[in-house]
Amino acid sequence: MAVMTYREALNAAMTEEMERDPNVFLMGEEVGLFDGAYKVSRGMLDRFGPMRVVDTPITELGFAGLGVGAAMVGLRPIVEFMTHNFSILAWDQVFNSAAKLRYMTGGQFHCPIVFRGPTGAALQLSAQHSQALEASYAHFPGIKVVTPATPADAKGLLKAAIRDEDPVAFFEGELLYALKGEVPEDDDFVIPLGVADLKREGDDVSIITHGKMLHVALQAAETLAKDGIEADVLDLRTIRPLDVDAIVATVQKTNRAVYVEEGWGFGGIGSNVASIIQEEAFDYLDAPVLRVFQADVPMPYAKYMERIAKPSAERVVEACNRVLYRKG
Repeated sequence: MAVMTYREALNAAMTEEMERDPNVFLMGEEVGLFDGAYKVSRGMLDRFGPMRVVDTPITELGFAGLGVGAAMVGLRPIVEFMTHNFSILAWDQVFNSAAKLRYMTGGQFHCPIVFRGPTGAALQLSAQHSQALEASYAHFPGIKVVTPATPADAKGLLKAAIRDEDPVAFFEGELLYALKGEVPEDDDFVIPLGVADLKREGDDVSIITHGKMLHVALQAAETLAKDGIEADVLDLRTIRPLDVDAIVATVQKTNRAVYVEEGWGFGGIGSNVASIIQEEAFDYLDAPVLRVFQADVPMPYAKYMERIAKPSAERVVEACNRVLYRKG
């Protein structure tokens, strides 16, 4: 095992896949000369040259479309959005082209492309740059949605995404880039898409989550443990495909569930997961499924207001206590 940061793990994944397959290339704003806005592509321009690490103009719709066209003719582009907030400008190419290409051509074309970049709130980036858009992407069939929360998962899942024959939207936690963790050094370390991971075991309540909210969930589980409550913490890791078996298994074990997500509650991932639990594991529930999510407002700029708008460990603890009928 090697200890590396989340950004280093992403860099290692792309570097290894570009060395393994000459059809893989990276493109996006500032990915080359400036090593990426978050330094994820540090050193890759020197290693692979400007034909495979391509700096683009500030034209998300344009370079996303170029990537889709490249994927159609046999290349495997990695398209970096400086933030997934900016990817909104490219949604026509992402959803109407990439996601529908295999279906609309009767399988004659594949679209092996990865759209990656940071998601969600960081620190005082205000309403237009703080959105967690995983639920919007997951709404469209034809595109896979990946949300790693640890350096090891970032590397293994990105390698799987690059090798996949279908488009993958890869959501990185903006506040996770400096997070350190153990990562297998094996060049063939790949985590299959659609497999959740139980990050902590407990018998009293299931906290189900994805992306950087994993760390909020784990913090809440630590607090609950001090009060004698042991929580299962299930990290979905991918939203499409969704590991329904893992969701049902943890609910059957604890009989109570809380979903935690960074995005808004209306039409969120948690709504879908709660519906699945109701359909597949209703007889095992001893309490309603509760959700913890961002306040239903555009993200405020003021530091105090931003903090209370975001999901917190305290709110997760409160929700767990409610499903356990302990407090309030």
